[in-house]
Amino acid sequence: MNQIYEKLVKCADAVKSKIKFQPKVALILGSGLGDYAETMQVKRRWNTLRLKDFRCLPWPDTRKIFIWLCRRCPGCGNAGRVHFYEGYPMQDVVLPVRLMGMLGAKIVMLTNAAGGVNFDFHPGDLMLITDQITTAVPSPLIGPNIEELGVRFPDMSEVYNKELQDVIRKAGANTGVALKEGVYMQFTGPSYETPAEIRMCRTLGGDAAGMSTACEAMAARHMGMKVCGISCITNLAAGMSTQKLDHKEVQETADRVQRTLSVLSQNRFV
Repeated sequence: MNQIYEKLVKCADAVKSKIKFQPKVALILGSGLGDYAETMQVKRRWNTLRLKDFRCLPWPDTRKIFIWLCRRCPGCGNAGRVHFYEGYPMQDVVLPVRLMGMLGAKIVMLTNAAGGVNFDFHPGDLMLITDQITTAVPSPLIGPNIEELGVRFPDMSEVYNKELQDVIRKAGANTGVALKEGVYMQFTGPSYETPAEIRMCRTLGGDAAGMSTACEAMAARHMGMKVCGISCITNLAAGMSTQKLDHKEVQETADRVQRTLSVLSQNRFV
């Protein structure tokens, strides 16, 4: 058995033994958005390092998995994520979303903090992700294909499910939350992009830039999961203003936007 798949099976079995239902939806909360989980009807929450079967996972102590049940929609999620820039192999970066798929989740919602590349965007905006660009990061599908998860050459013509996009648009209209829309481009990080790289991103068709998400979306689509995503625009990207980029600004904006995300989710789009 493929070692990566064997690790997934062990961890999935560990979670399944502790819950009495099958999650239908998966949620990954990005930088600064992890506290959003506190607003949900969470039934179970685990510190991953306290679960013996999870010690093979690359999740630091600060990132937790949680199980929720609301309005007959059971789900699983991650408050935080691991990143490629932290030195983890890409296979480990996407291991959490694959695990959620193995638990039974058919839909995954990905959130992140991103820099606005589109001049029409402003800090605090929420961007519905309509497509992505991953040429700046290695594919999580490189290497021997895990046949149990998906086909060798998966179709990526619709990474972000159009029906789910419509559901989120409707939720925005119903709650009065204005949504931008655009293409997300993932870079490796951890340094912020240069002005030239941001110009390249804009030329390629990108509207927002970040250091996560696209690789997870690719892995999820490989498994046949339906994907939707929202970027919290925390700052204007390099070269678009005279202000220097600062992670503190990113964190402060994400903290503020959590309230907007909570209002949007009141419409139960997931």
